[in-house]
Amino acid sequence: MHFMQLLQEIGVLLKKEAVLEWRQKYAISGILLYVIATVFIVYIAFVRVDARTWNVLFWVIVLFASVNAVVKSFVQENQRRQLYFYSIAHPTAIILSKIIYNTLLLGLITLLSFAALAFITSNPVQETGLFMLILFLGSMGFSIAFTFISAIAAKANNSATLMAIMGFPVIIPILLTLVKLSAHALRIVRDTGYWRDITILLAIDAILLALVVVLFPFLWRD
Repeated sequence: MHFMQLLQEIGVLLKKEAVLEWRQKYAISGILLYVIATVFIVYIAFVRVDARTWNVLFWVIVLFASVNAVVKSFVQENQRRQLYFYSIAHPTAIILSKIIYNTLLLGLITLLSFAALAFITSNPVQETGLFMLILFLGSMGFSIAFTFISAIAAKANNSATLMAIMGFPVIIPILLTLVKLSAHALRIVRDTGYWRDITILLAIDAILLALVVVLFPFLWRD
């Protein structure tokens, strides 16, 4: 498959994802309501949140919001639509378009979660540039992992149990690395070696992406 053809297919599929999301506004609205409600509950329960607790609560909120946002990637598509996509697009273009779209969507949700939590509680972030980089890498990691797991769950009759079981061991290394890196941005810990952790997170994302690109065509043909 030619690279330019792959890019064209990805562009068309991205447009399709955006159109479907615009038609189903209730999905993103429900996720935003979940984020705001969770942040408000945190404010009522804690009132004052120290930086270490803020860091953990933020990623817990982002994690569950990401699951709710990405789980519908393949689950919402019936077999007829999947067969149609199979006949007109390459499997690599399909999975990459969904990963790119979900990365952008999760990036937006993560930024809104940060803004809501910082507004209602406080903003303990000391290094904004580093924190924004962490948010992007976290959104990309969550998108790659949950998008592929959503595809597997859709093939297994939308088994939510299967998605939870498979998602836990995959997402834990990403989540632990994100929490550790965020601690640097909040200056909870002082360590000049945080670039090593960023390299580790990039490596995890790259390995997951490579595995998804290799394995998804076999899953798609099933």
